[in-house]
Formats: sequence, structure tokens, C-alpha cells
Amino acid sequence: MPYVKHKQKSINSTAVISLSFLGVILLGTLLLTLPFSSASGSFTNPLTAFFTSVSATCVTGIVTVDTGSYWSTFGQIVILIMIQTGGLGLVTLVSFFNFMLGKKMELSSVHLASASINSSGLGNVKSIIRVIVGVSLSCELIGALLLMTSYVPKFGLKGVYISIYLSITSFCNAGFDIMGTVAEPFSGLSSLSNDPVTLIVIPLLVIAGGQGFFVWYDLIQYRNRKRFSFQTKLVTVCSLIFVLTGMLSVLVLEWNNPETLGGKSFVYKLANSFFCSTTFRSSGFNTFGTADMTPLTKIISLIYMIIGAAPGSTGGGIKITTFVIAVMTVVCVMRNRQDTIIAGRKIKKSVVYEAFSIMFILITLIILCSLFISFANENVSAADAVFEVTSALTTTGLSTGILSECGLFSKVLLHLLMFIGRVGSVSLALSFTSRDIRDDRNEIYPEGKLMVG
Repeated sequence: MPYVKHKQKSINSTAVISLSFLGVILLGTLLLTLPFSSASGSFTNPLTAFFTSVSATCVTGIVTVDTGSYWSTFGQIVILIMIQTGGLGLVTLVSFFNFMLGKKMELSSVHLASASINSSGLGNVKSIIRVIVGVSLSCELIGALLLMTSYVPKFGLKGVYISIYLSITSFCNAGFDIMGTVAEPFSGLSSLSNDPVTLIVIPLLVIAGGQGFFVWYDLIQYRNRKRFSFQTKLVTVCSLIFVLTGMLSVLVLEWNNPETLGGKSFVYKLANSFFCSTTFRSSGFNTFGTADMTPLTKIISLIYMIIGAAPGSTGGGIKITTFVIAVMTVVCVMRNRQDTIIAGRKIKKSVVYEAFSIMFILITLIILCSLFISFANENVSAADAVFEVTSALTTTGLSTGILSECGLFSKVLLHLLMFIGRVGSVSLALSFTSRDIRDDRNEIYPEGKLMVG
């Protein structure tokens, strides 16, 4: 049966993509365990290496040891390669090099490449993958050059290395930095909270990576099409709204907080608020401690973490489009409409079902895993558990610092959530979209009458 064959192919594609991420994680774990990967020159605990490898490959940023002070230059580069590979996807990178070398790919390989970028068609897979890699490397190069204008005068030749590192991790929305020292581990970018280049360039790189490669592809194709797709318009407008509302929220709520924005001039309060607004949604960078934020700011950051970035991007979360579809469905129901209408466009019911399914799965995982971590670790509050679980599952990387208080099973659970957030969300999307939808119109079922509300 054709349907069964197509279904089997989709499952294999999803499995291969998931296994490719797992393969990168295991190889990274092996390399990070070796003595020359640590600054001390000693073997690293395999669990520590595994946790770091998962966080890097899943572009999250939650770590158990400080990246800047614990790992050697070799170890840091291994982490950076995992971030780049995890951000773009191993299948995408392999497909790109095959295309560049002129190798002919079998139809099954083209299907796999299409699945890796969540493309619905096969005809433009080659051009999309080229755009993905081309845009990524271009943005990272430009970002690194801009950061060098500030970091080379500050740090000398090491500023070149720092600039390249932060540029790649920013575009990949990973949240890893190498600014920590033995004296001040896990310091993040707090020492750069008054650096204009950092406060502008890094958020712009985060936004660029979080916009989604299909938006970039659409922008590049504008010369030929002379129009933008509905998704590009929606993602761009909503991203702007989220950035502005997030910036205003942080500015107001943290204005007088002496641990965050209090004491800074208006210009730097505005710049740090812009920085936080962009990093809340996926990257996990911070110019002040997450634990120092007011409770209301933490709640707002949870909302932005769940929303996340755009589909087909390096960011996490349920995605902007999923959130908008869910909200507009509620609005349409309140207006007594039978269909979901967004900007004069009717959204297919199957897509609406997918959006609510993704939201339900994510919220359920957050609730269940937060309860487990809170009960399993008496020193971890329920609020901090929710924050950490949400950050891991949405691959954001913000942390309140509770990882050191968590037991082994809780740490394993958090890193499993990172894997689900990076790979599971892709697998869910593929399971929804890459298989033929069964047509139930010719099947007759008895009506089930239920009351709601």
C-alpha cells in the first residue's frame, strides 16, 4: 500500500535525524572526557562531559561546569563544533557538503534532507540548504567582525577568539560563553553589561538565528517573486512585537532593582532591556543574574521562553506561529467563528490541531517534570523547578543556578528535556506533517455529545 510505504519512510527519516543528534552527543562526550579537553589536564567525569555535550548539541546552554574556566581551548572548540552542528543539524551539513561536491543523492537521501529542514517539498531542498548554510556563516562572520571592534581592544588577540565564539553561539541561540574565570565562574556576560557593541550585536545575531531559515530564503527570493510569504510576514511582525513588549516589560519591572538595571543610566537600561528581551526567547545569554530578577520578570520570561523563536530556526520553544495560531483560535471561538482566521487567511484545521497538540505536550511535560524535580530535591523550590524545566525544554538556557542542588536523576531528566526540546519537537513536527493525513470524511462515526465550559 502506498500510504504504508510513505509512512515508513517518514518514520525512518525522523529516526535518522534523532540518531544523528545522539551520535554527535556521544562523540562529543568521548572527546570532552579526555584529559586535553579540561584546563586542568585531567580526565573529566563522563556524566559532566555528557551533560555538557547534550547542552551544546541541543543549543541550550545549561551547564554543570563553567565553560570558560573548566575546559581547555580544545574542549571549548569541541563544544563550539557541537553547537554549530546542533544548530544547523548534522543531516543538513552533510547534505550541504554533498551538494557542494557535486555528488548525486538518492531519492531517499533527498527525502531525509527535506525532513531535516522540515520542508514540505523536494524540488527546492538543494537551494534551501545552501541558503541555510550560507546565511549562517555570513551572519556569524559579520557578527564576529563587529564584536572584534570592541573585544580586541579589551582582550587583545584573545578578543578574536572570544568574538568568533560568541558570534557562533549567539546565532545558534546556544547561550554558551567563555567569559567565566576561576575566580568568577558562571559570570556570563555581566562584565560586558555596559559595552554597546555586546548589547547590540549579540541580540541582533540571536534574532537573525531565531527568525528561521525559511524567512531568510523568502527574503533572498524576493527579487524573483516580488512578494513575501504569509509566514514571513507573520513571523517578522510578531517577532518585532515580542521584542518591543519584552523590552518594555524588563525596563519597567527591573528599573529600580539594584541587582539588575538599578544604577544604570537610561540608555544602558534600555540597551540591557533589549538584550534580555531577545535572549529570553531562546539564547540564554544574560548581562545580570537570572536569580536576581524580580518574580514578575521571571514569570514574563517563562512566557517568552515557551513562545520561542520561528519555525525552522536555531531557536526553541513551541514557535511563534504555533502561539499565534492558538491565540487566534481562541479569539475566533469567542467571536463565534468556526474557522481560525489570521490576517484574512483561513488556517487549516489540521494545522490548528497540531498547534494545540504541541502546546499541550509541552505544558504537560513542564508540569510533570517540575513536580518531580521539586519533590526529589528539597532545596529546590517549585518556582525554580518550573523555570529550569521550561528553560531546558525550550532550549533557552537561562538558569537560576539550581543544577548544583539537583540529584543525579533530576540532572538526567533536565538534559533529557533538552534533547526532547531540540530533537523531539522536530520529530513531532515531522510526525504531523511528513505523513499523509487520513481522510475521515468517508467514515461514519456516531456522534458523541459532550458539554464543555
